[in-house]
Formats: sequence, structure tokens, C-alpha cells
Amino acid sequence: HVQLVESGGGPVQAGGSLRLSCTASGNIGSVNYMGWFRQAPGKEREGVTITNTEGDLRVYDDSVKGRFTISRDNAKNTVHLQMNSLIPEDTAMYYCTAGSSLGWDPAEYNYWGQGTQVTVS
Repeated sequence: HVQLVESGGGPVQAGGSLRLSCTASGNIGSVNYMGWFRQAPGKEREGVTITNTEGDLRVYDDSVKGRFTISRDNAKNTVHLQMNSLIPEDTAMYYCTAGSSLGWDPAEYNYWGQGTQVTVS
């Protein structure tokens, strides 16, 4: 089992930046990919960005390309999400996720954090 704990959300003005972090613990060797999904009220959970264990593969949803950057610190079992040029449409609960396969379907991921709220106004 893998536990994921997010931090770093909060309110921010449009055009501003936030950095989310997700620290993993437990059977980390069982997962190959970590990343972030988000869910706005009344909408389905959608993929934002995913990276592999080595951190040399990063995929982004088109809506965040050029604004968001995912990185990982394997020494600390932590994945970061740097979010720049935030817009109101980025407002959502952001969830850290981990799994053994890569994809944009939430069902492909085995482990989820509790979520951290990002509100852009």
C-alpha cells in the first residue's frame, strides 16, 4: 500500500503562482507513475500531469501546458507541481495519485491523496 499526502493549496489571484507537493510513503516501489488530477465542482476528475519514477517523462493536459511543471525529488519521495499564470478555470480540488500504468483515466491509478483545494479569483 502507498500513502500520499498533499500540501500547498490555497487561494490565489489570477496570474499568480502556487506550488503543490505530494509526499509518498509505504510500498513506493510498487508504483511507476505519480502525478496530479483535479476535480472542480460538478465536473469529472481530470488528469493534469503525470511523471514516471525517473522523472524524465512528463505529460501534461493541454489546458496546463506551458504554465504547470511537475518535478520529483526521489530522495524525499516527493512530487511537486509548480503552477504559474493561474486562471479561474484552474480552481479545483487537486489530488495526488500514484499507480503502475500511465494514462488519463482515474481508474488506472491505485492510490490517491486526500486532495488540496486551489482557488483562483
